[in-house]
This record gives sequence, structure tokens and C-alpha cells, in this order.
Amino acid sequence: MRTTRMPVLFVGHGSPMNAIEENDFHRSWRALGARIGLVRAIVCVSAHWETPGVCVTSARQPPTIHDFYGFPKALFERQYPAPGAPELAQRISDLLAAPTPLAGSTHVYLDPLRGLDHGAWSVLCAMYPAANVPVVQLSLDTRASGPEHYAIARKLATLRDEGVLILASGNWVHNLRLFDFHDLRPLAWATAFDAQVRLALQQGDHAALCAFAQLPGASQAIPTPDHYLPLLYAIALQTPQDPLTFFNASVLSAIAMTSIIIGEC
Repeated sequence: MRTTRMPVLFVGHGSPMNAIEENDFHRSWRALGARIGLVRAIVCVSAHWETPGVCVTSARQPPTIHDFYGFPKALFERQYPAPGAPELAQRISDLLAAPTPLAGSTHVYLDPLRGLDHGAWSVLCAMYPAANVPVVQLSLDTRASGPEHYAIARKLATLRDEGVLILASGNWVHNLRLFDFHDLRPLAWATAFDAQVRLALQQGDHAALCAFAQLPGASQAIPTPDHYLPLLYAIALQTPQDPLTFFNASVLSAIAMTSIIIGEC
């Protein structure tokens, strides 16, 4: 079991089919899990759980949620029976309740019924196929601004030293309306926005990334914020000493799969 400080991940999860297809993305996630090794628990912030307020899963055995349609039967049959971690859910609630200079006290609702959506399990079934690591999901508060999401995430920093891997799952370019399922060549505007985000990450310009609606091209790249916001939960946990590494750096039509590792694997 790994005991050193945990890295933080932002993973571009893309299509749910990446969970069952033996493609480059699935293979990269499997290799990433092998590099990191077993961890005490995982906290996932997924694009696919939005709530008015902050919620955390507290089920001891969270169900697998198939929150999509139109895909093959094999995908709907896929289960990810990882255990939950009610004690970790309470720990997260306690951390967020503590006021800080950047954020006041955040009330957390512990949800005993919510399961793991595909933003979590499609990646984790490759990283930890044995489903032997407890998983907790943290929701995205629909009432919070970019800086407020960032401030919420900063309160979770201590978890990195408690054996907890934090996985943010989304896509910082995600426009399904303009996505061409028959031609995956990257659209010029999507490539440009992907490059802009990568440059801001390399420069450590978290303020610009939090004010994402003001970034040139944001209206096309981020028509809704759900897939972008998990990025803020990853970068909020970066320290000045943490290296930042890109992987899966690619754009498929109007979706960026580009992903990052913060810290040492």
C-alpha cells in the first residue's frame, strides 16, 4: 500500500466505451494505476454528478450507475463493485465544514443512496480492475463559481497525505453538439482551446483557469461547465513543489482527452 504523498489526477474520460474497449486511453489508465499502486481510498470528482450544494456518497456498497443511452449491451452489463467509505465521506464533510480565509464553512450532505457514475467507474475499472479500493464521489455544486469550486477543493489538500488519491474526471473541451462521430479529426477551435489550457497549466495561472468563461473560445469549448469544473479540483491541490505531467494529449473532434498528473506517481 502506497504511503507517500498521493498525486492528483485530472483524466479526460471521453466516451463511456473507453471502459470496455482495449484502446490507447484504457491502456494508459491501466498503466497509470500500476504506476501509482494500491491506495487507501479514492475521492472522485466527476462531471456527471451536479447538485445544488455539495454532496458526498456515503454508501458502503455504491451501485454502478449507467448514466447514458444508445451504447452496446456489454457496457450496460459492466459493473464496478468497489466498496464505499462512509468514514472518508464524514472526513470530507468535516474538512469542508472548517472555514478558511478563502472559503467559509461548506455544509455537505452525505448521500447513502448515490452510486458511482461513468465519469468515475469508466476510468477506475481500468486503473483498479479488481475494484478493491474504496471510492467516494464528491458532487459539483451548481451554485458555485469557478473560484468557489477551487476554494472547496483546497480544503481537501490534507487527504493527499492520508493515502487518498483524488481523481478529477471530465474534459476541458467538451461540445457534443459540434462533435462529429464519423470524423474524429480535431476541430481547429478545439485544438486552440486545448493548447490555451495547457499553457495556463504550465504557467500555473490558476486564476485564469478559474475564470474560464473569460478564456477566448470558451463559449464553444465549454458550452456547459460540468466537464470543465473537475479540472479546478485537481489544480487547487497543486503545491509549488508538484511537477505537472500531461498524458493522453489529444483532441477528438470537439472533445479534448488531454489529462494531467500533479505530483509524483
